[in-house]
Order: sequence, then structure tokens, then C-alpha cells
Amino acid sequence: MRRVRKALPLLGCVLLGCALLAWFAPGAWLRRDETPPTPPRRTAYEPAAFIDQAQDHLRRHPGDTRTWADLGGAYLEQARRTGDPAFYGRAQGAFQRSLPDIDAVIGMGALANARHDFALALRWGTRARTAAPYRWPLYAVLTDAYVELGQYVKADRVLRHLLDGRPDLVSFTRAAHLFHLRGQSARAREALERARDIASDPADYAFCVWQLGELAWSDGDPRAALSAYTEALAADPSHTPSLAGKARAEAALGRLADARRDYADAVTRSPSFVVEYGELLQHLGDQAGARRMYAVFRAQVKLQAANGVTDSLAVGRYEADHGSPAVAVRELRAEWGRRHSVDVADALGWALHRAGRHAEAARYAAYADRLGGRNALFAYHRGEISRALGRTSSAHDELTRALTINPYFSPDGPAKARAALGDVGLGGAGLGGAAPRGPAKARPALGGAA
Repeated sequence: MRRVRKALPLLGCVLLGCALLAWFAPGAWLRRDETPPTPPRRTAYEPAAFIDQAQDHLRRHPGDTRTWADLGGAYLEQARRTGDPAFYGRAQGAFQRSLPDIDAVIGMGALANARHDFALALRWGTRARTAAPYRWPLYAVLTDAYVELGQYVKADRVLRHLLDGRPDLVSFTRAAHLFHLRGQSARAREALERARDIASDPADYAFCVWQLGELAWSDGDPRAALSAYTEALAADPSHTPSLAGKARAEAALGRLADARRDYADAVTRSPSFVVEYGELLQHLGDQAGARRMYAVFRAQVKLQAANGVTDSLAVGRYEADHGSPAVAVRELRAEWGRRHSVDVADALGWALHRAGRHAEAARYAAYADRLGGRNALFAYHRGEISRALGRTSSAHDELTRALTINPYFSPDGPAKARAALGDVGLGGAGLGGAAPRGPAKARPALGGAA
């Protein structure tokens, strides 16, 4: 008993010490009847609402690095939805406030991909994999970077790892893209349907169905594409790519008033589709309207450059068809120095052809076909280049292939392909389904009415 009495003062000191430690431990500034602040929860479907909540939360708790990283992701989503490049700078600032948090590292990689700096995205993704190899979103960053850099074997390897570890919407949609690049439409469709079936919210569902529409469009089925785009918009009316796709399909089906209305609505939401709309207007003889759309594109390029976005591929494609082929060659040569993707190869080959350098163009056009994809526009480009070189048989095969894959691949392209087939003496009758022959300006729809 005497020992217990002697121990009581010591026990009291220990308990007092514990109480003081608890009081002065992290979060001790809270009153004992308070609970720690709960940060807002980010949802993909309502990034604008989350941004407001996160900004309010961070004004009161600026040290919450997790919310800073989530805010950066929401800014990226808004940039994708609105086409406003100013959100990229805000995303970068939010991610930098969160570094070295691993979510911020992954976010910086996603931001670099969005800005078309794919080499930088690869560095961020590699850094994330070194620090936290089981954080699955980093493999999406790496897959996107490898695909855009033209390193398809590495993209396959990383994507296979992602599919093994996290078979979800992110991995299935990327698998579909790689299948499509290789011309494996059935496998691409299967992957997209699996992604659609597990979509967790309307925005994800709309994204998957839109991709199914894009696949149907590229395979020359505008009716199926229109159905998919309409379904996507029913799930998420704000999904602008589906609205632009709907306009494209309507034009192919001869519903020109609907197409013009939906294109006009789409470009007011996002300038990403102004060149596409301008080409339709030009095809329909509205030269003034087309010039307005092209002027918007040039202004958007300057705005993007001011916000750290360089899209030499889009600029090169525009210049090759609507501006200066020499400028297109310069832009695309620089892009080819950064990455060897099939998209850049096709665009550079076409720019060289437009600049009169057909033999050099043929080498890049051949490279663009290295994956065996079913791309009507690429095939048309190869056909025209072969025709310029006097390779009649090759020209016939490629032009026929373009019209077979998708007889609606561009506003003027199908009519030009048929005219080119006539020039090589093999004709174009019966090619590309019901799309009629004749001069492009006489056509009421993309390649003709279905």
C-alpha cells in the first residue's frame, strides 16, 4: 500500500503530461468540442461546384495539400470541358501548392499532356512511378504520353500493367484508343462498352458513349454515330464533343439546318471545333462564315500560346489545308522532332505534298500506316500523294480504301477522292455506299446523303 501511495504522484504527472501533449498536439488549436474541417469532395460531374467549395475551404485552410491537388484536377476538367486555356495556369498553381504530394505529381503529368508537352508528361509520370508505383492514375499519364510520343510498344506495356491492376473506365478507354489505332474496331468497341457499363456518373457515361459514336463515325456509319452522340447528350447535355459529333453526323445525313445549328452551339461552348465547322461552311459555299471560323481558330492559337499550350499538330493541319503549306511544313517538322506519332507523320506528309514535295511526303505517309489503322483521311492523303507521283495502282487502292472505310470522312474529301479516281482512269462509281459523285459544292451533305 505504501508503494501505491508513492506511485500516485508520479501517475498524476504522467496523466497531466498526456493531457498537455494531447492539447498541444497537431490540431490542438481546435476547441475540444470541435471536429477537424472536412474538405469538399470532388466529383467529376460537377467540377465548377467543387471549385467554388474548394476555394472557400482553402481560404480558411491553405495548408490542405490534398484539396489543392483536387482543385488542380477540377481546373483541368474545366479546361477540357470549356476549351478555356486559362484553366491550365490555375491548375498548375494549385498543383504547385500541393507538391510534393503524389496526387500533385500525377496532376502535373496530366497537365503536361493537356498542354501537349508529352515529354514533360513522361518525366512527371516516371517520377510518380518511382515514388508510388501502385498509384494507378500515374499509368494513365504514362500511357497517354507514350501514345502521343509514338512509342506504342511502351504504351502497350504500361497499359497492360494498368489493366491488370485497375480494369476500369480509365484503362478500358485507353485500351480502346490503342485498338482503334491498329484498326481493331471490334476490340475497341468491346473495351468501350465495358467502360460504359461501369461508368459511375453521367459525365463518365457520356464520355464512353461519345467514344462509341466516334468509333461508328470513323467506320462510316453516321446513323449509329448520331444515335450514340444523342444518347451521350441525354446523359450529359454539357458534353460539347458529342454536340459537335452530332452536327457532323447530321451533315453527313443531309440534315444541314440541324448541323449548322448544333455546330454553332458547339463552337460557342468551345473553340475546339471551329475549323471543323468552318470546313462545312466552306463546303456549303458560305465563304464569309468559314473565314470567321478560321479567324477564331487563329485567335485561339494565340490565346493558347499565352497560356503555355502549343498545338503544332492542329496548326500544321490548318495551314496545310487553309493557309500556307510552307508554314505547315515548318510547324510539323518541329513537331516531328518532338514525337513520332502516326498523326504527326500523316500531317507532315500531307503538308509536304501540299508544298509540292511529293517524294518526301510519301515516306511520312507510309509511316502513318505503320500500325495498320483504318483511317479514311490518312488513306485519302496517301492516295493523293501516290497520284502526284504517278503511282496509278497505289493511288487507286488508297483512294478506294478511303471511300470504303468512311465515305463521309470530310466535307470535300469524298468528292475529291472520286474525282481523283476518275483521273487515274479507274473510276469511282459505286464506292463508298450511297455517296454520289460530282463537284464538292454541289453536294448537300458530307460526301452525299446516306
